[in-house]
Amino acid sequence: MQLRKSFLVAASLAAIIGFGPIAKAEEMYIPLISKGFQHQFWQAVKQGAEQAAKDYKVKITFEGPESETMVDKQIDMLTAALAKKPAALGFAALDSKAAIPLLKKAQAAKIPVIAFDSGVDSDIPLATATTNNLAAAALAADKMAELIGGKGDVAVVAHDQTSRTGIDRTKGFVDQIKAKHPNIRVVSVQVGGGDHLKSTEITKALIQANPQLKGIFGTNEGSAIGVVNGVKESKKTGIVIVGYDSGKTQKEAIMSGLMAGAITQNPVGIGYKTVEAAVKALKGEKIDKVIDTGFYWYDKTNMKDAKIAAVLYD
Repeated sequence: MQLRKSFLVAASLAAIIGFGPIAKAEEMYIPLISKGFQHQFWQAVKQGAEQAAKDYKVKITFEGPESETMVDKQIDMLTAALAKKPAALGFAALDSKAAIPLLKKAQAAKIPVIAFDSGVDSDIPLATATTNNLAAAALAADKMAELIGGKGDVAVVAHDQTSRTGIDRTKGFVDQIKAKHPNIRVVSVQVGGGDHLKSTEITKALIQANPQLKGIFGTNEGSAIGVVNGVKESKKTGIVIVGYDSGKTQKEAIMSGLMAGAITQNPVGIGYKTVEAAVKALKGEKIDKVIDTGFYWYDKTNMKDAKIAAVLYD
C-alpha cells in the first residue's frame, strides 16, 4: 500500500514539472502528409521536420504514399490524420484540387493547415513552405540553353501535371525557353509520375521519336534518374541532361558526366519551416503566406562548396 502511495505521489510530481502521462497527453500533435516516401528528398524533408519537432517540443508523424501517383491513398492518409484531431496539419498535395474538401473540414475544425513543397488551389493553407519552382525551373532552362549552345530541340520528363510543383516546374522551364531562347524548341513534355522506371521508358521513346534531341530536363528526383537511365540504355551520346533535386544517384550521375547538373532545393529547410510555421500559427503569431526555402544550381564544379553541400542529400 505504501509503495502504491509513493508511486502516485511521484507520478503527480512528474506531471506537475512537465513529465509523465499528463504532459504527454497535452503535447501538440502535428501530422505531416507528404507526396511520397520513396525518394531521398522526402527523407530529407522528414529529417528537417523531426529537428523542428525536437526544437519546438511537439509531436509529429510523417507519412506519404509509396508512389507519387497514389492520390487516393494520400487522401486516405489525410482523412485518417484529421480523424485524430491534430493541433495542426502539414500537407504536400499530390493533386492541387482533390484534397480541398478535406482541408475545408480542417478549417471548420480550426486546425491550422501549413502546405509544404506543393500547395493547393485554395487559400485554406495559412502558409506554404516551398521552393519558388517557377524561378528554379527557369534557371534550369537557362543552364540547358547554355549547355546546348543556344539552339536545338529539347524535351521535358515531368513527374506530374496535377501537383503545384509538377505544373510550375514544367511551366517555368517551357516559358523561359520560349521567352529567352528563341532558337530552342521544346518538342515534347511527357509525364512519368516521378517513377524512375516509367521515366526511363518515356526517355527511350522520346529519343527514338526525336533523333535530333539535344537535351532533356527531368523535373524531380525520380524523373531525372529515369532520364539518365533512358539515355544510357539508348546508347545515345550528346544529349545534355538537367535534373531537379539531389540524392545519391543524381550526384553520382553528375560526377560521372552523365548528367550536366541539377537544381537542388532545401528539403531539410522545407520540413523544418513547415513545423515551425504550424507552431507559430497555433500561438497566434504572424507567418508569411509563402515561405521561400531557396534553391541552387549545382554541378561537378561546385558540389563541394559549403553552401551547396549543405543542401545536397543522400
